[in-house]
Amino acid sequence: MINNYDKIAQHYDFLSRLVFGTSQVSAQINQLKYISSNSSILIVGGGTGWILEELAKLHQTGLKITFVEISAKMISLSKARNYGNNEVEFINLGIEEYEINNHFDIIITPFLFDNFSRERCHKVFHKLHLSLNNSGLWFMVDFTTQTKGGNWWKKPFLTLMYTFFNLMARVEAKKLVDMNPYFEKGGYQIIEERFYYAHFIKAVVYKK
Repeated sequence: MINNYDKIAQHYDFLSRLVFGTSQVSAQINQLKYISSNSSILIVGGGTGWILEELAKLHQTGLKITFVEISAKMISLSKARNYGNNEVEFINLGIEEYEINNHFDIIITPFLFDNFSRERCHKVFHKLHLSLNNSGLWFMVDFTTQTKGGNWWKKPFLTLMYTFFNLMARVEAKKLVDMNPYFEKGGYQIIEERFYYAHFIKAVVYKK
């Protein structure tokens, strides 16, 4: 199964912090302040689920969260998290296979699109776009080489990352797809944009 991190689920957070320190975590946590109480949230590719605990720190109750993750082992780790009294529905499917029947106030896609081919990016973006309420927020965090400076190491580093994750998780992508045009065409407004890890990680809060 492609884009499935079962093999390294137990060690994923450790590996992430070993390479990127707290950058990946900070990029996601900083966005959570935009979440209002009683929001409906779709998390796609939530990994080990540590973000559920961060959400509970801000809102102990009232959130309705749909957590979609293709890795069964990641789902198992996520279910063991302390997510307070929030309602969490765990979906062990790829987002492509999951039939979305609801609309959401918030969509969170942490390091999701870097796994996908351009064709899959197009399909997934369109699917999520349709499921986000008008004036809803989309928290987008991913790697980028679109910023100035540092590309001499970013592109070779990405190649190394893709080689490793292709072996471990059969990641289909070979290079990053620039998602900016999708959000621009969708008419999204940038509420906040921040960069981490020498501008290698970009965190954007979009409003539909």
